[in-house]
Amino acid sequence: MREFDVQILTAAVSKMAYESCIFLPPDVQSHLEAARAREDGITAQAILSDILENAALARSEAIPICQDTGMVIVFLKVGLDVHFMGDPYEAIQEGVRQAYVRNYLRKSIVSDPLRRVNTADNTPAMIYTELAPGDKVELRLAIKGFGSENMSQLTMLRPADGVEGVKQFVLKVVREAGPNPCPPVVVGIGIGGNFDKAAYISKLALMRPLGQSHPDPYYANLERELLNLINESGLGPMGLGGRTTSIGVAIETLPTHIAGLPVAVNINCHATRHAEEVL
Repeated sequence: MREFDVQILTAAVSKMAYESCIFLPPDVQSHLEAARAREDGITAQAILSDILENAALARSEAIPICQDTGMVIVFLKVGLDVHFMGDPYEAIQEGVRQAYVRNYLRKSIVSDPLRRVNTADNTPAMIYTELAPGDKVELRLAIKGFGSENMSQLTMLRPADGVEGVKQFVLKVVREAGPNPCPPVVVGIGIGGNFDKAAYISKLALMRPLGQSHPDPYYANLERELLNLINESGLGPMGLGGRTTSIGVAIETLPTHIAGLPVAVNINCHATRHAEEVL
């Protein structure tokens, strides 16, 4: 049994949340650079150059990549041999609190969805917990702005709709999102499970590093096909036309009921702020 001081969680979350707001992840940086090299339109090239210049300025000046410093999403995988010394959930919230208050990041969270009173420290984070063998704590963190989150959708397809129904729904969601999520976007897709699990795995899909395909060749091929179809839409960077509407598509799946085919699409902006650490 490993005794785990939850202050380690607080320190890790604080550091990861702050750095995710300031530094563009390396996988996102490389995909945006590759997209700029592929573009042949002056406007699309200029927008991608502006995005990359913005990221460079954020890094050099230690200021946020985007004014929407988002809601913090935490995927926590806990080893069965870990014994927390303290409350891990409160430790995570304290890490978020420290990151946003100490570094003057925008606080975007309200305590009630209708009465809209700001919590003033960007808590609470949304936390998902999974148990696993071993004595490690795996921490995956995303900063999710709502320009993209608001464009996400879920549907309950009929099994007979099949893969073509899935493709049509994904393309519909991206098309309806248009310029709102600040394309080029990353598209997370959850297929299967039930109503709520499909949404969960669509967000989990966004944590996968760009360029890393689904391990099942069937779904890896579907990811590539959807990426091509999305980019053929011509929406382009910031919705002003071009070959790059998306820089990545990731699919996660779960078993489901014989009568159902849940599909969720969770969209992320071009920044796709994510980080991972094993403690």
